[in-house]
Amino acid sequence: MNLEDLYVEIGWPLYKKYGHAYDAFKLTLAPGENTEDPFADISMSADVKADLLQYIKRRLAPQPIKVRADIEVSCFTYEGIDAIKESLLAGVDVGTNSVPAADIKIKLIAPPIYVMSTMTLDKDKGIELLNKAIQKISEMIVGKGGKMEVKMAAKAVSIREETELQAMMDRLAAENAEVDGDEPEEE
Repeated sequence: MNLEDLYVEIGWPLYKKYGHAYDAFKLTLAPGENTEDPFADISMSADVKADLLQYIKRRLAPQPIKVRADIEVSCFTYEGIDAIKESLLAGVDVGTNSVPAADIKIKLIAPPIYVMSTMTLDKDKGIELLNKAIQKISEMIVGKGGKMEVKMAAKAVSIREETELQAMMDRLAAENAEVDGDEPEEE
């Protein structure tokens, strides 16, 4: 079909009814029984409708968002490292218990700083999930005589922030790597 014909038959009626065709296209992706079919009043062939729906689903599919928080966890009591490990694992379990699809990952940047992250389709639920995990970690580590401080509250991060984090982790790994002359001299 010609692009102008598509606009005349499909695009302009959607603009008239919904204000913007994009809003109508988003309705086709919204799950639920109460969602109306924006193409119900528009006459088009089944092939054109199938192709249009396939294109909409491919182009407007929700993209997962990465949510991240930076925390500092330390414990100088007898339990020490074991208390930190138990607390962090309890924080990871919050993700698997409440939202099975949203796994919480915790990475060590440099002791005592850790990065918590999760991938989610809903930014608010991802932030809420990480906040629950932070609360659980805080309760456990304080109960064992340690302390926890939130360095960066849970928030959605961009690709730029992720590359900065990776660069910082690479720099710290390079600083900690042994180089010639680090080993003790033998006589």
